[in-house]
Amino acid sequence: MTDGTNIAISASGAFKRAPSKLLEWVTADGSSRFRAEPGRYHLYVSLACPWAHRAVIVRMLKGLEEVVSMSVLDPIRDERGWAFRDVPGAEPDPVNGFSFLSQAYDATDPAYDGRISVPVLWDRETRRIVSNESADVIVMLNEAWDEWGDTSVDLYPEELRPEMDELNARVYETVNNGVYRAGFATSQEAYEEAVEPMFETLDSLDERLAPERYLFGDQITLADWRLFTTLLRFDPVYNLHFKCNLRRVVDYPALWPYLRDLLTVPGVRDTVNMDHIKRHYYGTHPSINPHGIVPVGPVLDYDEPAGRGS
Repeated sequence: MTDGTNIAISASGAFKRAPSKLLEWVTADGSSRFRAEPGRYHLYVSLACPWAHRAVIVRMLKGLEEVVSMSVLDPIRDERGWAFRDVPGAEPDPVNGFSFLSQAYDATDPAYDGRISVPVLWDRETRRIVSNESADVIVMLNEAWDEWGDTSVDLYPEELRPEMDELNARVYETVNNGVYRAGFATSQEAYEEAVEPMFETLDSLDERLAPERYLFGDQITLADWRLFTTLLRFDPVYNLHFKCNLRRVVDYPALWPYLRDLLTVPGVRDTVNMDHIKRHYYGTHPSINPHGIVPVGPVLDYDEPAGRGS
């Protein structure tokens, strides 16, 4: 088993993200062995991690706080991986009493040799991880618990799925994962191969959002929240820490107000913990920031009116 801190780099110096390996599904009808039920499932998350943050947001928007429980890990990850600690904004594990998230992976598969990642969707009944793939977890949260959640919220509408999947694939490769490909690159060539398509996509998204409030018109979808968690971290972290400095989000005439607009959605601001975000990135990547110094800036006015609709 890996300790959760290993970073895979190819011979060319390119960062390679390990695929998620635990890919079961919770279903409303019980067609999988994991039937959606209130109180049965638990989310382990880090408020620092963009992949986990999207799950926190979807759980909140669907009104599932009392249906799917959740606990927050310490943002500081050392050689032992993600940890449960009684520190501000985090807590000891209330479900299993684990000290480290790796214990959840051990309990699921003692031979597991993949990356220890968040979010983790845990099943109390079978005492195992259902999924550690955030893209799948947010789809489950959107639809599997509708018997108890807010059915007026559908973030993955059937008629938009083909176009959403196509856009999500591009944003994932060049932006969501692109910032990591740039930040962990160990050669100039690998770094530039990540940065150039990243900003091409950001430029394209800015153009797309100029006449539209959200990525798919007036309806917020999973595509928006998948992009949001990266944009939120871009100027405070990725611009400096990962050398994604061709432009900032605040330099974009549509992306910057779009980000501020999404922050006005009721409940979303409460899911943001910038202290966890900055301390995690600047404090847990010694190959990039060996002294763990956390920058005091930048100063960003997230409260400036977005001017993108009511």
